[in-house]
Amino acid sequence: MHLGHLQHLAARRRLGAALDGLSAVFHGMTAHRDEHNCSCHWGSAEEVSLLKTPDVELEPDLLRRTWEAVDWSDHAAVLRRILPQFATALVAGRVRALSGLEEVGYSLARGRWQQWPDEQADAVSEFLHAWWVQSLTDPDAAVPAHQVFAMCAEASGTLGPWLADWEEHTGPLSDRRLAEAVGEWTYELLGDGLPWCVHWHEHDEDELRAELVGWLLGHAATRLRASDAPADLRHRIRLLGLTGEARWTDPHWPGHRY
Repeated sequence: MHLGHLQHLAARRRLGAALDGLSAVFHGMTAHRDEHNCSCHWGSAEEVSLLKTPDVELEPDLLRRTWEAVDWSDHAAVLRRILPQFATALVAGRVRALSGLEEVGYSLARGRWQQWPDEQADAVSEFLHAWWVQSLTDPDAAVPAHQVFAMCAEASGTLGPWLADWEEHTGPLSDRRLAEAVGEWTYELLGDGLPWCVHWHEHDEDELRAELVGWLLGHAATRLRASDAPADLRHRIRLLGLTGEARWTDPHWPGHRY
């Protein structure tokens, strides 16, 4: 059995355990008893009452409206109520967001999950890491790795842990996921932007971009060269190390207009 197969089997087991962990830790959770929302824009009183009833499966549209809403009085409690079902839907690729999965990260950031009691915060962290690693190593992962990465970055406000996971998990599939991500990211990065929208006001977009570019110029460039990634892709990373006129007059400038 080759390394890649062992990796994705291990990642699936870890993700399954992480989902079970969420179910165990957040079993019985409910929204605050006084929670409410606008019946015109969010939903009915009957639907709010479901959030105050533990462990009842929500219809997909109600689940979507619940995690998307920005005006809960206790957003953290609402998140804890839906997390087991929400995480399962995420992994299965059943969650759609208008501007990308970073919106899911924004919802988690608003809930300040890292400040929850240790058992709860650890369960969320383990789920995020397990899902991220599964997206890198499982050929049947339902969600593209670059989308999971953006969600994790927005949820946590940092790139370091997710980049460390990427460095640890090597192999042809993880390298291919890296090439796919670079292909998705370089248009925005070469325009000095971040390739996903930073919603949470406490996150520093410039700092995140600088960290990502530094990693791409270092670890990713070496790895893509070793994995024989297309030369055009490697040149786009190289261009990130140039600024101003030197970048857009380079012979390998891809002709982007901003």
